[in-house]
Amino acid sequence: MKFATKLVHFDAAPKDPYHPKVTPIYQTATFEQESADSLGEYDYSRSGNPTRTVLEEQMAALEGGAHGFCFASGMAAITCVTRLLSTGDEIVSDYDLYGGTARLFAKVLPRAGVTIRYVDASDVSAVAGAITAKTKMIYIESPTNPFLRVVDIAAIGAVAKQCGVLFAIDNSVMSPYLQNPLELGANMVIHSATKFLCGHSDVTGGVVVLKDDALAQRVHFLQNAEGTALAPFDSYLLLRGLKTLKLRMDAQQRSAQTIAEFLASHARVREVYYPGLASHRDHAVHMRQARGGGSVLSFTAGSAEVAKAIAERLELFSISLSFGSVQSSISVPVKMSHASVTEEMTSVRKPPADMLRLSIGIEDVDDLIADLRACLDSV
Repeated sequence: MKFATKLVHFDAAPKDPYHPKVTPIYQTATFEQESADSLGEYDYSRSGNPTRTVLEEQMAALEGGAHGFCFASGMAAITCVTRLLSTGDEIVSDYDLYGGTARLFAKVLPRAGVTIRYVDASDVSAVAGAITAKTKMIYIESPTNPFLRVVDIAAIGAVAKQCGVLFAIDNSVMSPYLQNPLELGANMVIHSATKFLCGHSDVTGGVVVLKDDALAQRVHFLQNAEGTALAPFDSYLLLRGLKTLKLRMDAQQRSAQTIAEFLASHARVREVYYPGLASHRDHAVHMRQARGGGSVLSFTAGSAEVAKAIAERLELFSISLSFGSVQSSISVPVKMSHASVTEEMTSVRKPPADMLRLSIGIEDVDDLIADLRACLDSV
């Protein structure tokens, strides 16, 4: 069954005698039990909820995994993955991380005795060289946000397997439609479901998908023990948004490619960061492991003042922290999504003050380019 078909053909309501076409919202905190000395399949929605179960099984199927877990936010999902480690353990991480992840790694994990060793993960030998006896996990994003750097997932997966460490990747920029890291050697795939999976800016959520049964039991224990699971109504909204993932991303990616090419040719633009461009340094690696460049891109405008003016003057691009919505948006990463990046990390790779990140929506691409052209020509 192909991806588009999988998105809309799944068991929407297991064991429901009425066979609804849409998954019901089990908006309940508790479930009545048949006896006082044993529990049924569901007892308390923190531990399990039928609406969330359908979503988690669908996410596992779409990512090619065996187990899916849905959380109250992308950061809750990332935090759960790091909870698999213990005091004294180390994570080898790429230095180019989402601001919230950078904050977690720099200011929370060290308090639990977990050390982070930062490397340029696009250099596979640097990753291998950073692994010590204390290393328990490799953590990356690919493409990264906002530089859209690409990491060779299969090569890192081989290093992780050889060294006997877990390999986790944030796949939010691509979604399971465009990239499937489990097939390339990752142990765990993470998504901010707030982004492309939802696609409508009306859900905050996170996802972890994996194959290993024993690892899944540990993740489920943490999800339940820390109370971070996604609520029933949010699960319903995310299930609804997922059905149009391919339709949305096809349109968004097609427009993003056109816009990236337009920006690359404009005199006002200094540099464009988009792995779909043949000029991108990692274009070949990216196209080997993904099915397109996606719909997030960044560019530099020459100065912080010009970048601010562009963001504020554009009419069809709302200023927004997130990405992946059907509506196009723009942000200044150094002031917004990556403002919490630590001094240690910014000394290696700080988003330039003149960098703008675009998330391309489903608007007509001609309208978006006309908006960009008018703005760039006037600043």
